[in-house]
Amino acid sequence: MSHAKPAARPDAGLPGFSAAAPTRQERLRRAARHYGPVLAMYGALKLIGFSVFMYLLHSAGDYRTKHPRFGGGAHPWDVLATWDGWWYQQIAAHGYHPALVPVPGAKGLITLEGNSAAFFPLYPAAMRLVSECTGLGPYGAGMLVSVVASFVAALGVYAVTARFGGRRAGLAAAGLWAVWPGSGMEWSVYSESLYVALAVWACHAVMTHRWLTAGVLTFTAGLNRPTAVALIAALTLAALSALHRHRRRDGMVRPLIAILIAPLGLVGYLLWVGHRMGDYGGYFKLQTGAWAHTFDYGSHTLDVLTSVPVGHFDYLFAFPFEDLIGVAVVLLCLLLLPLLIRLRPPAVLVVHTLLTIALVLGSRQIFGNVSRYLLPAFPLFIPLALQMRGLRLPTQFTLLAVAAVASGSYAGYALFELGVP
Repeated sequence: MSHAKPAARPDAGLPGFSAAAPTRQERLRRAARHYGPVLAMYGALKLIGFSVFMYLLHSAGDYRTKHPRFGGGAHPWDVLATWDGWWYQQIAAHGYHPALVPVPGAKGLITLEGNSAAFFPLYPAAMRLVSECTGLGPYGAGMLVSVVASFVAALGVYAVTARFGGRRAGLAAAGLWAVWPGSGMEWSVYSESLYVALAVWACHAVMTHRWLTAGVLTFTAGLNRPTAVALIAALTLAALSALHRHRRRDGMVRPLIAILIAPLGLVGYLLWVGHRMGDYGGYFKLQTGAWAHTFDYGSHTLDVLTSVPVGHFDYLFAFPFEDLIGVAVVLLCLLLLPLLIRLRPPAVLVVHTLLTIALVLGSRQIFGNVSRYLLPAFPLFIPLALQMRGLRLPTQFTLLAVAAVASGSYAGYALFELGVP
């Protein structure tokens, strides 16, 4: 019996060719060559913005005496763990105390005492784990988690965008993630970086048909922020579409499992909070009655958008400079959204972006925070990144560096004025 001779590989005989499988060191070198520039781009831009941010914090040192409970400290960098960061540190150190406690004689929106149940558990749990493994305190552990997660998110933004426009566009998108107006929270004791890292890789997993990975990441994201409902819906729609296209039994199991496990993190936490409070709608009552956060179908956003142009600030929590930046970010999002849709990206990106924007703009909250809340709408970076890919890398980096200075300036100013609510 004769055997056909295997065809020679096209790279055989080239310098450095080895028929053996690549070693771990070779794989690491390849990964470093491929992803190193992404991490370097993101890290350099973040350092520029962060340096400006810290300089402004140092210059505004009197802020540290204004909020001794939620942001005071002996050093400017203590402000990076103010407000939400203070709550996350308390949860990491002492756990949860869910309750619905009325404020005596309260009138208006604030009728309940705020407590830790408003903050989802994944980020403080990661802080606690890192603290126990490294010996760092809650502040240091929270900063470490956020910084590492921000680099993971940058790689995810790069990976998603590179599927549309190649490596140069991916680099630009990772840079845009570093300089977005809300990016000051990426290196602070806040949960944004961790959530976006989970969300972007969950979307990437859906795009590459790794359904179990997507389901687990979405489940985990649901333990981190309530806006994971947008990610859950996006995964569910994408999985149902895959089931409709591929009706073979062997191709249906994994999308179905992803649909089933994706919402369990979010739903599980809400049910646990409700059980502890004795009211299964307790989480939403706490958000409305203690934090003045409620879904009002865009009434507050409309009030802001229609009052800012004439300088009329009669809505809740009016901060003119931050609100103007917030309005600019909203208008930019509304401009980029149709450009994204014209690219015909996978449905998971469109649905996730649309629902994230709808949840943010449909809620009553301090409007100056809208740029931070829109950080998960990372697919909006794709149209801009595609336009920037034609620029030479030095030009691209220079433009992004200028944006990093502006972003750091905005973050420092907003933190001084708003106390990062």
